[in-house]
Amino acid sequence: MLPGCAAKTSTEGAADGDTIMIGAALCQTGIQAPLDEPALRGAQLAVDELNANGGILGKTVELVALDGKSDPVTVGNVAKQLIDDGAAAIIAPSDFDFGGPASREAQKAGIVGISPCASSPLYGSAALGDKQFTLSMWNTTMGAVTAEYAFNELGFKTVYVITDDFIDYTKSLSKYFIVRFEELGGTVVFEDTYTQGQADVSAQLARIKALPEKPDFIYISSYMPDLALMIRTLRESGVTQPVVGGDAYDDPSLFEALGTQYGSDVYFDTHGYLDNAANPKYGDWAAAYEAKFNSAPEAVWVMPGYDVVMTLAQAMEAAGSTDGAAVAKVMETTTFDLLTGQLQWSDAASGHTPNKAAAMVSL
Repeated sequence: MLPGCAAKTSTEGAADGDTIMIGAALCQTGIQAPLDEPALRGAQLAVDELNANGGILGKTVELVALDGKSDPVTVGNVAKQLIDDGAAAIIAPSDFDFGGPASREAQKAGIVGISPCASSPLYGSAALGDKQFTLSMWNTTMGAVTAEYAFNELGFKTVYVITDDFIDYTKSLSKYFIVRFEELGGTVVFEDTYTQGQADVSAQLARIKALPEKPDFIYISSYMPDLALMIRTLRESGVTQPVVGGDAYDDPSLFEALGTQYGSDVYFDTHGYLDNAANPKYGDWAAAYEAKFNSAPEAVWVMPGYDVVMTLAQAMEAAGSTDGAAVAKVMETTTFDLLTGQLQWSDAASGHTPNKAAAMVSL
């Protein structure tokens, strides 16, 4: 756990009328940790900022985090524990398969649950309930943005698609990429699959090399650690086509694994830029982050973690309470101007669809 994120008993959480507790059921260990642990640091920075300026509704904000351990059952259990301890809202992991259990517990308790970066279209009110949200754009947007960039900006017309079939994120990302790419007039020469953990890309490599004509690029919908293995294996085997993907590429460990030799001609969309020139709000925020953690922000995932807490704070202030229904209604009817860009949600009947832009990165 991070400093200031210790667990507390249910009587302490529920009885302290001068404190608003936000529970973070994020994954600090395991395969989901590269997304969730930076988000937790961003959330802690936001809490510090809020408390330095009067808290929420005049009350001190306390962030309490328990490790979901990249296990959906554990995530649900720790979310329930946080709610029993008095959480007024739940921050859920940045993925539907891992984060959904936390939001389901929040919904049962009648409080808002929100994920920093879960992008599956399942992450909304239709699947999880009328008080559940994600701060991320959905894969309907993320897949379309990369398709449009590849077709319109890079001039690519043919693609070989590899989909990691382990979780909904990777499957739905490929689905919506393909839909938009074909709408634009592009051709998918082959749809291949891979399963996270198999650590063998030889079959996919053989199928690519057997094609009568090389595709303009390879679209790989996957995540670490196997994403690096796939790209590196293709490059080492002479497949030099550009590689395109989604926000899971925005992971420093990917490019550490690829190095300069294999980490170029890669394109992906993500949640924002760790850059003052591209994001005018970034400089002051990054300075505050570095002052707290003695290092610069290491990954984009810290920014949505910060934004989640600030969104909850703004909604609670506007609602005049922490009541789940009231806070959710504000979230449905407000345009939020965040570190990661403007965000609007549709109402619950329309799925809490997020209207948010994606940021495109070229390497």
